[in-house]
Amino acid sequence: MTYDETTPVTVGDLTFDVRITGPEDGEPVMLLHGFPENSLSWSGVVPLLAGAGLRIFAPDQRGYSPGARPSGAESYTTDLLADDVAGLADALGIGTFHLVGHDWGAAVAWVTAVRHRDRLRTLTAVSVPHLAAYGAALQGDADQQQRASYIGLLRQPGKAEHVLLEDDAQRLRAMYEGHVRPAQVDSYVATLSEPGALTAALNWYRAMRGDLASLPPVTVPTTYVWSDQDQAIGRAAAERCGEFVDADFRYVELTGTSHWIPEQDPEALAEAILARVG
Repeated sequence: MTYDETTPVTVGDLTFDVRITGPEDGEPVMLLHGFPENSLSWSGVVPLLAGAGLRIFAPDQRGYSPGARPSGAESYTTDLLADDVAGLADALGIGTFHLVGHDWGAAVAWVTAVRHRDRLRTLTAVSVPHLAAYGAALQGDADQQQRASYIGLLRQPGKAEHVLLEDDAQRLRAMYEGHVRPAQVDSYVATLSEPGALTAALNWYRAMRGDLASLPPVTVPTTYVWSDQDQAIGRAAAERCGEFVDADFRYVELTGTSHWIPEQDPEALAEAILARVG
C-alpha cells in the first residue's frame, strides 16, 4: 500500500483513516499530526523512515477522520486522544511501538507516554515540549504568553471557524507562514472544510484544561526536536523539556526552521527519529 492510500481502522464507535506503508516486518512507528494539518504532513518524512526499514502508521486523528468526528468539546480531551493511540495500536495488531508526534500530535504523544507507558518503545516529540514545561512557560514567561495569544481566538466557538475559513480560508492558509507547499496546504484546507471538521479540530483547544503542569514526567527514551524559528513555542519552554523525562533524553535544535518541521525539514527530522528508534 502506498502512502497516498488510507485504510479504515475502527476503534470503538470511531473509524479512523490510517496511512500505512513500509516493510511489513519493520519495527512499527506511529506518526501523529498537528493542527491545522492531517497525516499528509508526514509525506516528506515517511519515505526516509520506510526506506530505513520501518513500518509506518499515520492516522488522521479524532476530528480529522470523517468517521471519527464526535460532537462536543468534551470528546476531545488529551486523555481520550491518547487512548485513541492505544486503541489504534490494538486494532492494528501492534503490541509496542515507537511514537512520533508534531504540534498537537506531540501533546497527545506526551500524554500517551504517561497513560500507556507499557506500549511505547520510544518517543520523539516535535515542536511541543513536555506539557509541564509548556505549562510552566505559560505561567512565568512573557515571551511564551505572547506566542500563545492566538489560542484565545481558537477557543471561541463559531467565531474562530468563521475567521479561519472566510475568503477561501485566507487566515487558515496564513498560519503556515509560506513554509508548507501550496498543494499540501490545499489538502489541509480541504480536510478542515469538510462539515464539522474545523469545529472538531478546534475542540482540541476548547477541551484544554489549565493543569498542563500536572502531567507527570515520562519514563520513555525520548528525543525532543525544536526549531529556533518556531512562532508558537519559545526557548523557555523548549529548554525545560528534559526536566520532565526520567529516561534517556536527547534535545535536537534545528536552526532557521519554522514551526512546520515535518514539511520544511523532513530530512533533519527523519535523522532525529532514526537516531532515536535505532
